[in-house]
Amino acid sequence: MLLGLVYGEGWAAALAHRTGLQGRVCAAEQTLHLRHWPADAPPLRVGFASDFHAGPTTHPALLRAACAALAEADVDLLLLGGDFVSLHARHVERLTGLLASVPAPLGRFAVLGNHDLWADDAFITARLEEAGIQVLMNRNVRLSAPHGDLWICGLDDPTRGEPDAVAALHGAEGRRLVLMHSPDGLLALQPHRFDLAFCGHTHAGQVALPSGRTLVVPEGDFSRRFTSGLFDLDGGGERQLLVSPGIGCSTVPVRLFAPPRVHICELRGMLTDASPGPGAACH
Repeated sequence: MLLGLVYGEGWAAALAHRTGLQGRVCAAEQTLHLRHWPADAPPLRVGFASDFHAGPTTHPALLRAACAALAEADVDLLLLGGDFVSLHARHVERLTGLLASVPAPLGRFAVLGNHDLWADDAFITARLEEAGIQVLMNRNVRLSAPHGDLWICGLDDPTRGEPDAVAALHGAEGRRLVLMHSPDGLLALQPHRFDLAFCGHTHAGQVALPSGRTLVVPEGDFSRRFTSGLFDLDGGGERQLLVSPGIGCSTVPVRLFAPPRVHICELRGMLTDASPGPGAACH
């Protein structure tokens, strides 16, 4: 309530945006090679974004730029990692129309984050589903052909929710893409098989040194260990984790040396030749 009174309808975010202190949204493109991707399966183009934090701490221009970058990327599948709002659930309505405009022929899927659970998870879920986004909390969905052996498995938030990996993975017999809000979802996933997990929550520190060293890291052992980037958890590509720095701002309306980012990932099988390096375009 105090933060809501201080920030009002977003004067601080507007000031930070005008002075360049919220950064420019970058679309990071990379090819990810997965160990259990069948040789005859076509590549899958996935758009992933997290931590929009629609509300008085994030300027609407960041939301528009992120969704425009996703819409331009011609993805097959859209995954969203939670924390859609800051301070009040009504702010999700600034975002749903933008997300609904992102083409994703194989579906749009989301989980909720701790800020969504603090606000009003039922309201946010209803608004997202009205926009054509399925919210997967401890459940999964099987994709349609030509990726009928691929499941999207959504895990509840580990800090404010009740993650149940057994329920989230139940019946997912083929390839598994896990969608969760925080790296600390790995605590629930540790004994289970999956191919690639997507999450956010860390903001890459949101305020960092020029070297990239984070000054502020969210609670949780795995959130401190995996602040941003792609991680091979077991070696050999068996289980991989992609941690996004996210889009918006939480608590303070500033990003410093932790620019907002959406991810465009082309998923393929393992190859002997080198993978193309990641590229980024900023908006």
